Amino acid sequence: MSVHQSLAKALLELEAAMKAADLWRMPTPEPQAFESREPFCVDTMSLPQWIRFVFIARLNALVDAGAPMPAKCEVAPAMAAYLQQEKKRASDQLLVVQAVERVDTLVTEN
Repeated sequence: MSVHQSLAKALLELEAAMKAADLWRMPTPEPQAFESREPFCVDTMSLPQWIRFVFIARLNALVDAGAPMPAKCEVAPAMAAYLQQEKKRASDQLLVVQAVERVDTLVTEN
């Protein structure tokens, strides 16, 4: 399985984990929210919004294009901190963070 195929699968698993943790259903951010220059668009979006509408979308575009991966990807620590702050169930936290870690690893190792 190619890295792009593995990443596509990992992104689907991340989506499923976010849905299970009730982190998927949310409004689409306003167009100007995507213009943020801050990491994770922290000034214009919640972290789950950024993961859904920016992170997953951009990585899926790379997969579709067969494009090179970014040199570095470290989203899991931010997601772990966010979920602890939001007091999500431990099982939901674990599933989502593990899914993000898989994506981080696939992107970084290539």
